[in-house]
Amino acid sequence: MTTEATLPTTAASPTARQVWTRARGIALALVLLLVGAVAIAVVRSDARHGELDPRSADPYGSRAVAELLADRGVSTRVVTTLDEARAAAGPDTTLLVAVPDLLTERQQTGLHSATSGSGGRTVLIAPGGAAVERLAPGVTADPALSVDSTLVPACDLPAARRAGNADTGGIRYSTHLEADACYPSRRLATLLRIPDPSTKASAEAAPGDTVVLGARDILFNNHLDEHGNASLALQLLGSRDHLVWYLPSLSDLPDPDDERGFFDLLPSGWLWGALQLLIAAALAALWRARRLGPLVPEKLPVAIRASETVEGRARLYRKANARERAATALRSATRTRLAPLVGVPVAQADSPESLLPALSAHLHGAHGDGQTLHTLLFGPPPGDDAALIALADQLDALEREVRRP
Repeated sequence: MTTEATLPTTAASPTARQVWTRARGIALALVLLLVGAVAIAVVRSDARHGELDPRSADPYGSRAVAELLADRGVSTRVVTTLDEARAAAGPDTTLLVAVPDLLTERQQTGLHSATSGSGGRTVLIAPGGAAVERLAPGVTADPALSVDSTLVPACDLPAARRAGNADTGGIRYSTHLEADACYPSRRLATLLRIPDPSTKASAEAAPGDTVVLGARDILFNNHLDEHGNASLALQLLGSRDHLVWYLPSLSDLPDPDDERGFFDLLPSGWLWGALQLLIAAALAALWRARRLGPLVPEKLPVAIRASETVEGRARLYRKANARERAATALRSATRTRLAPLVGVPVAQADSPESLLPALSAHLHGAHGDGQTLHTLLFGPPPGDDAALIALADQLDALEREVRRP
């Protein structure tokens, strides 16, 4: 027995219309992503203009702090180079380092050498792990940030107690040094005041110290009037007559021997971002690999032996462990062939009430028992492969017996 099928011809190369139909969704998504990225960049560039600059009146600038300090008699001077910042260190000066993480390792070490023992105050704004360890040796930054932004003082530092709650939540710090640890989040401080042991208080000036602040919020114009932010900022920055505001810039050239490599210039989260892109690309490749395109039928006559068809289907049933489906197919085919032989319409072949009485009347011996015939033709599925083979043999024997003259 053979079956032949002639399949229509389909072009293997997709047309331009087909390519556009498949790719237009991806192209539209890329365009929307590009437009969204440009819009976000524009919005963020406007909102963050002049960030932490005491001359800027923008929401994230710090002009309001500078003006309040001026009313209290504290002068504010902006410097943009490390040499100016180191030269300004002194007992009557507070040196604020706005972005400590932008400094190179050698610049951080040199700045610490200049401020240590100067008798002044150094305020570090949200330094990361590597920066705080060089600018304030003995202090460690925890990788997990504070959950809450507004925290309570929970310390004996007079400036913190007078200010009360403030938006200091950000980077959390720990230290083994003798220090005032304030505004804790999960037992780690977001503000540290570390006295300089090499300096002592005098009648004219307070002892030197270093203040490590875990967040920038209390210095922003749009957050200064919230909670105790203004009070805390004024007390931390107004303890000396002069405030030097160090904003690292491109003009602050590093030492040629301390130039950063390509990977040092990338943001700290680039590794996780690259890993996420790699996982997304792998998932996309896996998704697309499941369908490499439509099947390409060939205009060829196909002759398949009936025995090969049966064997191939049997192997598929076995691979899928589909004994129940195989048994159902065997029983259904047997009932369809037996019904005409015993005078039952094919439409009623699957009805035990119609088929079994006719079979019992036609047969003699063990197979003529109605219960046996019901179990054989309509019984439960076999429990294993051996039972399935036995069922096939019994159905074949039943059909031979019915066909016997």
